[in-house]
Amino acid sequence: MAVITSGSFAKALWPGVNAWYGKAYNDYPTEWDKLFEQNKSTRAYEEDVGVSSLGLAAIKAEGAPITYDSERQGFTTRYQHVVYALGFIITREAYEDDQYDIVGKKKANALARSMRQTKEIVGANIYNRAFTAGYTGGDGVVLLSASHVNVAGGTFSNIIGTAADLSEAALEQATIDIEGFTDDRGLIIAAKPKQLIVPRQLRFEAYRILKADGRVGTELNDPNALKAMGVYSDPTVNHYLTDTDAWFIRTDVPDGMKYFERRKDEFEMDNDFDSENAKYKASGRYSFGWSDPRGLYGSAGA
Repeated sequence: MAVITSGSFAKALWPGVNAWYGKAYNDYPTEWDKLFEQNKSTRAYEEDVGVSSLGLAAIKAEGAPITYDSERQGFTTRYQHVVYALGFIITREAYEDDQYDIVGKKKANALARSMRQTKEIVGANIYNRAFTAGYTGGDGVVLLSASHVNVAGGTFSNIIGTAADLSEAALEQATIDIEGFTDDRGLIIAAKPKQLIVPRQLRFEAYRILKADGRVGTELNDPNALKAMGVYSDPTVNHYLTDTDAWFIRTDVPDGMKYFERRKDEFEMDNDFDSENAKYKASGRYSFGWSDPRGLYGSAGA
C-alpha cells in the first residue's frame, strides 16, 4: 500500500516553493457525455431486450381469414456496472508539516482528475474498440460491422461500404445509408444522423467539410450541401479516441449508445486511529455500452 510521507515530497514542505507541478494541469471539459445517452440504475446490472416489429400487411382475399403476425424477442444486452476506485494515504507528520496545502487540496484534486479521466477512457474505449474482434454486443457482433443479425433473419450494416477517410463524399454516403436503416423486419425507420464524432487529428478537416460554403477542395461553384441542408452541426471532438482516421456518427435511433450510472463518484476521507494516517478515497460505479447498433455508424478510415 502506497503511503505518502514527508520524505515522498520533501521539497513541497520547504517555505518558498511556488508550485507543485504535475497536479495543476488543466483538463478538457467533460467529453464522455457527448458520446452516450445517460441513464440511472438502481440494480447490479441493466438489461435491454430487443423486440422486433410486425411485418407488412398482407392482402386479404374475400372471405379469407386475417393474417396474424407476432413480435419476436430479440437479443439481450447486459450492462454490468463496474466499481472504479482509487485512493491515497498521508501520514500525520506529512500533513502537519505541509505549508502550502500541497498535501490536502492538491492531492485531492489529483484524485478527482484521475477519476474523471478514468471515466473518459472507459467511455471512449467503446468507440476505440468498435471494429475490434472480441468486443461484441448482444447480437454477438462488434459494434460497427456489416454483419449485424436481424431477429427475423438476414443482416444489416452500420459501416460505410468501402472503408473511407473522412470526406464530403463519405459523409454524404453515410447520411444516405443511415436514412436507409430498416428494422428487424425490413421496414424503413426514420433514422437521421445526429452528431459527427472525430478524434483531434480530424478536427480541422471535419470543420472544413461541414462549414465551408462551397464544396471542399474544388473550384466549382456548387454549394456545400451538407452545410446548406443543415445535416450536421459542429463536429464533436473527443480527445480520448485513439484511431487517428476513424470517424463516427451517432444517429437518433433510440437505445443506441448508453451509459448507466449506478453510483456517482464519491470522495471520502477518514483517519486511522492507530497510525494516525489520513486516508482519502474516491469511487464510482457505472457502465458503458450499446443496445441497438443502429445508434452508431462509422468508418475505420481508408
